[in-house]
Amino acid sequence: MNLHPISTKVTKPDREKLLNQRAKVIWFTGLSGSGKSTLAVGLEAQLYELGFKTYLLDGDNIRSGLNTDLAFDEAGRKENIRRIGEVCRLFLDAGVIVLSAFISPFRADRERVRNIVGADNYIEVFVDAPLEVCEQRDVKGLYRKARAGAINDFTGISSPYQAPENPDIVLQTHKLSVEESIQKLRHGILPKISNQSSKNSTIE
Repeated sequence: MNLHPISTKVTKPDREKLLNQRAKVIWFTGLSGSGKSTLAVGLEAQLYELGFKTYLLDGDNIRSGLNTDLAFDEAGRKENIRRIGEVCRLFLDAGVIVLSAFISPFRADRERVRNIVGADNYIEVFVDAPLEVCEQRDVKGLYRKARAGAINDFTGISSPYQAPENPDIVLQTHKLSVEESIQKLRHGILPKISNQSSKNSTIE
């Protein structure tokens, strides 16, 4: 392949210095209905108020745009996560903090993302809610459809979910409120993304 990626004069550290932050990928993983998107949206809003430059990638948004050509079988899911990892890498290079909320049920796929973006740039957040709790919530009605056989290869029902073995942050959303979960996130994440003491990163 005749590919020759260019080398720019502006580097990732240059962009981080300009933005006064350290670019990271905050990767939310968990069952459908566990609270990934809710927490990612809430955390991003708070980081924005603190002056951080962020971007949120969510499963449904990516599937309705960039990855409309992919199926929901195992191969399609793997490619979905791989592409998202590459998008995260580009945002990182731009100096932006990326919040990614995807079921991403397979450890190998999450490890692949970690390798794409670099282990030092990857913060794994396990949104840990039991299947029965997620199924009771069933915000999108997907579990009901999966139980009825209308959805094949549905994570937690007809396809496995492999929980992280060593996540950076664990949030048991069946025990914590949304506010408590976001506060725990802030405590765990702010020290990793703050570049200078001048950044308004007070944790309340």
